[in-house]
Amino acid sequence: MSVQGPQQVLELAKVSRTFGQGTTAVAALRDVDLTVNAGEFVAVMGPSGSGKSSLLALAGGLDRPTSGSVFVESTPLAGLGLNALARLRRRAVGYVFQDFNLVPTLSAAENVALPLELDGVPARKAHRQAVDALRQVGIPEQAQRFMDEMSGGQQQRVAIARAIVGSRRLILADEPTGALDSTTGHGVMEVLRSRADAGAAVMLVTHEARHAAWADRVVFIRDGRIVDEATAMHNPAVLLAPAG
Repeated sequence: MSVQGPQQVLELAKVSRTFGQGTTAVAALRDVDLTVNAGEFVAVMGPSGSGKSSLLALAGGLDRPTSGSVFVESTPLAGLGLNALARLRRRAVGYVFQDFNLVPTLSAAENVALPLELDGVPARKAHRQAVDALRQVGIPEQAQRFMDEMSGGQQQRVAIARAIVGSRRLILADEPTGALDSTTGHGVMEVLRSRADAGAAVMLVTHEARHAAWADRVVFIRDGRIVDEATAMHNPAVLLAPAG
């Protein structure tokens, strides 16, 4: 009887991304190979300008590689039209943007429920799932508030709730704790960790080692190339200790 290996949710194969042409061309990524399996939490670290956010954008289908291939649940993103790509992102990919990317005219719950409703989930069911996601990030009482009534940290948690709502198999987070205090940031990392433990593939871009320590694996990127990998030793007791 054959034993199946881990299920790949995300695969980047020889992916490069270049901006501009000729003498002004800038290579953001160079021949990157990376896989993230179901139930795996991978953190990506590197200096500013190293290609971390470009990597995440390609993984989420928000940008196209100059060369190479990106697969989400074995589906090649290059073969998808704009509508099919949007459908895959709604159903399979949760993305936490650095700038939140929330709709100011919608309440917190409506922002979180939006991708579900766009995918055909009945409004009442989508609302219930949205409130549950807001509860997971610690702000269920903010469900009916609008963005201009919320702090930056609260808005960031709404963005995280939108990324984890439903049954998405791939969660991509770009510095998701940037506007949060250390206690709330710890809670967000617990949510991401629990998603991986429940079977999702999670990829986190971060510059903080204490957040990367929640991951199973840390990938280091420099000048658009993956230069090293390490196994993270997740230890919540250590992570709770104040930074020295």
